[in-house]
Amino acid sequence: MTSPTADQAPSPAPVPPPLEVWPGAHYPLGAAYDGGGTNFALFSEVAERVELCLLDDDDRETRVELTEVDGHVWHAYLPAVAPGQRYGFRVHGPYDPGSGLRCDPTKLLFDPYAKAFTGEFDGNPSLFSYSEEPERDSFGHTMTSVVINPYFDWRHDRAPRRPYHETVIYEAHVKGMTMRHPGIPESLRGTYAGLAHPEIITHLKDLGVTAIELMPVHQFMQDQTLLDKGLRNYWGYNSFGFLAPHHEYASTPDAVTEFKAMVRDYHEAGLEVILDVVYNHTAEGNHHGPTIGFRGIDNAAYYRLVDGDAEHYMDYTGTGNSLNVRNPHTLQLIMDSLRYWVTEMHVDGFRFDLASTLARELHDVDRLSAFFDLVQQDPVVSQVKLIAEPWDVGEGGYQVGNFPPLWTEWNGKFRDTVRDYWRGEPATLGEFASRLTGSSDLYENTGRRPGASINFVTAHDGFTLGDLVSYNDKHNEANGEENRDGESHNRSWNCGVEGETDDPEILALRARQRRNIMATLLLSQGTPMIAHGDELGRTQRGNNNAYCQDNELTWIDWSLAESNAELVDFTRRAVRLRALHPVFRRRRFFRGLPIRSGEQLRDIAWLTPGGDEMTEADWGSGFGRSLAVFLNGNGIEEPDARGERVVDDSFLLCFNAHYEDIEFTLPTRFDSQRWRGVLDTTHPAGESETDVVAGERVTVGARSLLVLVHVAAEDA
Repeated sequence: MTSPTADQAPSPAPVPPPLEVWPGAHYPLGAAYDGGGTNFALFSEVAERVELCLLDDDDRETRVELTEVDGHVWHAYLPAVAPGQRYGFRVHGPYDPGSGLRCDPTKLLFDPYAKAFTGEFDGNPSLFSYSEEPERDSFGHTMTSVVINPYFDWRHDRAPRRPYHETVIYEAHVKGMTMRHPGIPESLRGTYAGLAHPEIITHLKDLGVTAIELMPVHQFMQDQTLLDKGLRNYWGYNSFGFLAPHHEYASTPDAVTEFKAMVRDYHEAGLEVILDVVYNHTAEGNHHGPTIGFRGIDNAAYYRLVDGDAEHYMDYTGTGNSLNVRNPHTLQLIMDSLRYWVTEMHVDGFRFDLASTLARELHDVDRLSAFFDLVQQDPVVSQVKLIAEPWDVGEGGYQVGNFPPLWTEWNGKFRDTVRDYWRGEPATLGEFASRLTGSSDLYENTGRRPGASINFVTAHDGFTLGDLVSYNDKHNEANGEENRDGESHNRSWNCGVEGETDDPEILALRARQRRNIMATLLLSQGTPMIAHGDELGRTQRGNNNAYCQDNELTWIDWSLAESNAELVDFTRRAVRLRALHPVFRRRRFFRGLPIRSGEQLRDIAWLTPGGDEMTEADWGSGFGRSLAVFLNGNGIEEPDARGERVVDDSFLLCFNAHYEDIEFTLPTRFDSQRWRGVLDTTHPAGESETDVVAGERVTVGARSLLVLVHVAAEDA
């Protein structure tokens, strides 16, 4: 049926005589300025009429009816429209929620392909099609799309294209990284320009990371329920503008140019930029949500509706809706967005939030769904970093290890195992060994390599590293949900006291545990990811779900760089150790076989503290807390980028998660007769003075890690 509110839409303003309207083209979708004018194109299969709405500086609306339609794409070319023009659409058509149809011309709708936005959603009842308020038209209460100038001087920009085995990722938030940095001008704090400031880039370069992974920067919406509580959507997992940088993160009205300049600066520094993208749902929410774009353009095309109950939305994400990746036009939007960010914005890869949702064609997660097929054959998207968060909240959504060969994955099993090992959980040795060596049990059968495992112990979602060793329980009271939100099983350990303490023994233990976890992360096979501020000892005071805390609780306190300088030095030392030694970042999995015919020396060996090879009984020991691993620098089979053989030093890593010191006997069966310490987590900065001969014993402190390097005879 026709929308009952259609007659309440304001009458179209007459088109001024000078405004020429040409037929235009159905591709590309969105607003495309070519230097002479702008082409507009909007997909809607259910529309009966579509009006392009142009807004002037006095907020007057001029409507242009799009009469040209090709393949359900409504289009026109306007020679007089230039960059900076604000616009939206009004879509006339059936309004029958029970049938999944929600066209409502009283709503000024954003362009799904808009490259920039301005304004705000103010929560006015007019944004909701079911509202009975007298004011029905949403004009003035909604964000509007903006025509951009696509031209930018990239100079000699080149993508670093760093392989996974050389990559160290730093997960960061644009605003959180910069709001409290004293070296960044106040006008640039919280912005792309602030993130590109030399103070930030120098910190990342000195730390040794190679890529920054930005939490959502697609245009997102503030949740009115949060605003009503005095909170804000800080994380940004509420996107709707998949081709536009979030305008609040720009220091000028031109967010697109500022974002491009940031990427260019990072590339000049040799750093990659990866985006955390949210294509699994949109900000329009469930059937009670606002009509701001997709819902009013073509509801059933863009969203998964409940079979037999088209008024309601499938929700695999816990946010109210799920994008309909079974529809070719929705798939096209996602792929066009990805290509745009690579070709026009020059980003180097993507981390896909709740990626299992994108694989759902029916109900189950299908590893060979249409989306993954499209990515596989796409000549642009298939060549950048593709990182999956391999789970969603639907049935069968936990898919760690099941993504296609091009993909890497956030390894949730690495996170859980490392946390359990260092907090002393029983029977973790075997699992710990698998995670330390790249999780071949998860990735090798799909033809992937160790780099497919994105190793992390902390991320934006959950405790910070500092809180992981300071709290047993979440403390999310500030979120206004009576501490019901957030994960309750954190695999954390407070080291004896919940939260803040001035006990020097507990503080020393917490500091050592931070170093243990950081070293394990950085010396494991795979691709490590550090959560921003963990190298500084950042805390959120036990809040493990700080999505709504846009304040000093989540913004990095950069004074910690001085008070926790030793942790920064330790992290830098561990990253450098990884960078200098390919034995810690092999391109292929260990084989555990002799490296030369007739010899017993293998590429890897697992040892008890007594220096003997681990037996099946040792692996199965529920009380086992300690082990050593020998990494043979002469056992690297894969060649380097120029086809040359890779030869490295050999290392012995001695892990002791026991609450007492343990003596490790240095093995005699390996070529090395002398071992020298290169990293010791009992020391605040990781320094080690250990120098020991094979066959002798070395004390590994309680709950610590000691890394020893083989010393050649001529260097002994």
